[in-house]
Amino acid sequence: MIDNFIKRFVSSPLLVYTLRCLIGFLIGFSLYQTYPQFELFWTLLSILLVISPEEKDSRRLSIERFKSNFIGSSVAMACLFIHESNIYNIIIGIILTIIVCRLFHVMNMARVALVALLIIMVEPHHTAMSITPIFRFLSVGLGCIVGLLIVVFTSMIFRYFKRKYGIKY
Repeated sequence: MIDNFIKRFVSSPLLVYTLRCLIGFLIGFSLYQTYPQFELFWTLLSILLVISPEEKDSRRLSIERFKSNFIGSSVAMACLFIHESNIYNIIIGIILTIIVCRLFHVMNMARVALVALLIIMVEPHHTAMSITPIFRFLSVGLGCIVGLLIVVFTSMIFRYFKRKYGIKY
């Protein structure tokens, strides 16, 4: 009975994705609740953005989302170091993000990079303006790392069970 449950679970992309999202949410929400002085909502959001719903190439897609999230965050930080956030700086950031995504061959994940850029540049800041972008950059980066680790570790576990039960992966 348990064997049938495990076989069905590890071969269901919907259940695998749901489990990964729940693990990511629980980790992100725990961090958010434990450290309310930091803007860790963005960590939670980034964790869920990095986790891929596609069964095939899930790890590769998560790595690409990880890269694109860092691209958007890095471009936002560079733009904010040059000048404070305004519409022109955001437009330049959008253009640069798209160009950098193209250079790193992650154009299919440019939307994720743009979301990271906008998280850092547009959302009203709750802490001192000068350090908020740095906290957001670190928060998004932490979320990327946690999301990627969730995908990597769950892939290893699911691969073990797929081998054990002779399920193609």
